[in-house]
Amino acid sequence: MTQLTIDEVKRHAGLARIAMTDAEAEMFAEQLEDMIGFSNKLQEVDTEQVATMTHPLPLYNVLRKDIPTDALDREEMLKSVKEHEDGQIKVPTIL
Repeated sequence: MTQLTIDEVKRHAGLARIAMTDAEAEMFAEQLEDMIGFSNKLQEVDTEQVATMTHPLPLYNVLRKDIPTDALDREEMLKSVKEHEDGQIKVPTIL
């Protein structure tokens, strides 16, 4: 495992536009090294028999089924518009 240097941490902090002192860079270098070590340990775990998943909890669609219905009577709706023709609403030409 390679050791993260303070210069590398400060370089990445600079790319992220984060101001950092040498003491902070040293502290973050140790913490990042610990995280990288933990992720390397996870790569050693045998996951051959584990099923892939997208979420740890089962998710269900809580919305109603999309079933088409007549929400509004066409004749009643056409009474509320200025102009209509052959059951269609006429709108002014835009272009």
